[in-house]
Amino acid sequence: MSKQSASKSNIPLNPLAFIRKYDELWRRMLFLIGALIVYRLGSHIPVPGMNPERLAQFFDGSQNTFLGMFNMFSGGALERMSIMALGIMPYISASIVVQMMSTVVPSLEALKKEGETGRRTLNKYTRQGTLALAFVQAVGMSAGLISGGLTLTSGLGFYIPAVTSLVAGAMFLMWLGEQITERGIGNGISMLIFASIVSSAPGMITQAFTDNLNLIVILLFAVLGLAVTAAIVYIERAQRRVPVNYAQKQQEGRKVYAQQQSHLPLKLNMAGVIPAIFASSLLLLPATMGQWAGTSANPTTLQSIAQNISLVLQPGSPLYLLLFAVFIIFFCYFYTALMFNPSEVAENLKRSGAYIPGIRPGQQTKRYLDFVLNRLTFIGAIYMTIICLMPMVIQTSFGVSFQLGGASLLIMVVVLMDFIAQVQAHLMTHQYHDQTLIKSSK
Repeated sequence: MSKQSASKSNIPLNPLAFIRKYDELWRRMLFLIGALIVYRLGSHIPVPGMNPERLAQFFDGSQNTFLGMFNMFSGGALERMSIMALGIMPYISASIVVQMMSTVVPSLEALKKEGETGRRTLNKYTRQGTLALAFVQAVGMSAGLISGGLTLTSGLGFYIPAVTSLVAGAMFLMWLGEQITERGIGNGISMLIFASIVSSAPGMITQAFTDNLNLIVILLFAVLGLAVTAAIVYIERAQRRVPVNYAQKQQEGRKVYAQQQSHLPLKLNMAGVIPAIFASSLLLLPATMGQWAGTSANPTTLQSIAQNISLVLQPGSPLYLLLFAVFIIFFCYFYTALMFNPSEVAENLKRSGAYIPGIRPGQQTKRYLDFVLNRLTFIGAIYMTIICLMPMVIQTSFGVSFQLGGASLLIMVVVLMDFIAQVQAHLMTHQYHDQTLIKSSK
């Protein structure tokens, strides 16, 4: 064996090479950790002109309201009224609008089919919508803070720095989430929400013990949490494997390749955690703005209407549960339709010479996939509705004050599963690369 071939064969066995082969994974991990640290540090930078004592008193009485839930999704940034108090809700709301418009506006629908160029254009519209929504929410929040007497100053002396800080914080979070998606591991926005919920969880658990809850109730919630976590993991990994056969191919003269068999994996919950996030953001937005606008002692007619909206849509109320269930089911079907197009899949199968046994290629395949997908989406929507609403109903029944409900648990488990899957994918890529180097050196 020559020295060159020996050096090639020793590449995978070299300790330094063994460490270096995971450089990309470590870089992504370190970038993710650094981005989350920056996010948590930014959530402690207060907006100029706030009255911390009045703000603490105000949030002491808002634990079981929409502000308490919004504060959980912002990782405590709202309670501290930091520059990141708006969180990523403006970005999520803008994404909902753009995705819904892309299904009804022909020009936006055409952009979806243009590949990378169209995706960049839609992302630009999403960023512009995020900026507009963040500005509107920042102005409304600033007005609510002034009317509630939670600020040290008023007028333009407070509006200009407060609105500028809040909008800048929301846009920075949008940029940070995109950077995590591109240079880190996992979906950036989901990782930011995951970090916010995890950072709020210890305080909620401590609050459960300080509320003098019965030990049996605490154990019941612990067992319920474990059961819900197990159910989420089981359902998220569940698949319906549609069998697919490939016709025999004759190549290189008379040589005939045997018929190949494969399957089309369809997840039971193809929409993932997006419906829970979208439904929560839609319910949080109007009620939170209404509660901020209705904090004055002598409310106007519009402020009285806003107060009534906040009271009717409190977490655990019948109308809240009904709207939450409707939004979850709607977004399950809506986002699944965006992720999986039966017409395109049927056409691709037909072009590649593949077919589903017993189903003719073309329109019959499309109808069959529609039928299967609708059944799976219905089961997934019911599962997600139960997971999100059941803990909330139990919390309301027992009078538990913390907001760590089914939607939060669903987000944490699904994001963590996606994170582990991406880490495993990176490890498999390195292993495949090492095997290729070994084979090439022989």
